[in-house]
Amino acid sequence: MRLDVSLLPALAAAFILMFARIGAMVMLLPGLGESSIPVRIKLAIALLLTLIMLPLHRAAYHVDMTSITALLVLMVHEIVIGIVLGATARVTLSALQVAGSIIAQQMGLGFVTSVDPTQGQQGLLIGNFLTMLGITMLFATDSHYLVIAALDYSYKVFSPGETMASGDVAALATRAFAAAFKIGLQLSAPFLVFGLVFNIGLGVLARLMPQMQVYFVGVPLSIFAGFLILALVLTAMMGTFMDYFIHVMHDMMPLK
Repeated sequence: MRLDVSLLPALAAAFILMFARIGAMVMLLPGLGESSIPVRIKLAIALLLTLIMLPLHRAAYHVDMTSITALLVLMVHEIVIGIVLGATARVTLSALQVAGSIIAQQMGLGFVTSVDPTQGQQGLLIGNFLTMLGITMLFATDSHYLVIAALDYSYKVFSPGETMASGDVAALATRAFAAAFKIGLQLSAPFLVFGLVFNIGLGVLARLMPQMQVYFVGVPLSIFAGFLILALVLTAMMGTFMDYFIHVMHDMMPLK
């Protein structure tokens, strides 16, 4: 009995190329690509997804095993695609940081910082809270499956070996950044109105009662009223963010 192993080198090359795309994406995904998650777990997730995707898209890879240069170029191409997909999903999460920064400034908590688990650096407390809540909701609502679906559909949009359209990638990045900033402002809109009205009221009070220490009265009241508004609008805020995230994931999938 003889076994034909002539396909093993091409299969191994296809596996490595697919792992390059999936691994680059996993390293940037919200919830999975955080700095607090051990690298071994990230690698295990990337390897598992690669094993799942390999039978589906093995035929899309036409690897020339006689040229190492073509193989390296194809690997760089796959890594760039993975970075684009992962960064797009990561940028959607930054909308909560934008909203948290604006909310903290309007509440008078712009100086209160804590370690952001998603970035491994200092961030505003409200922004960190909204980010962690957003990641929790992504997994609680099974929206992370949309990321895997977008990865699957990426082989139709960015076929292996085909030249990636830099204009389309630039347009995708521009839309992602603009939408994240826009959604961040929309989520913090109630607090912008609150900050404007509250500060105008403090200014009028300071003119009517010059002897009163407006700052010592206004700061605690601003924080209390801000947390009260946050408790009232938090559900609507996160619902809007989830709709935005789902919309971005569907934009990354081609129409059937």
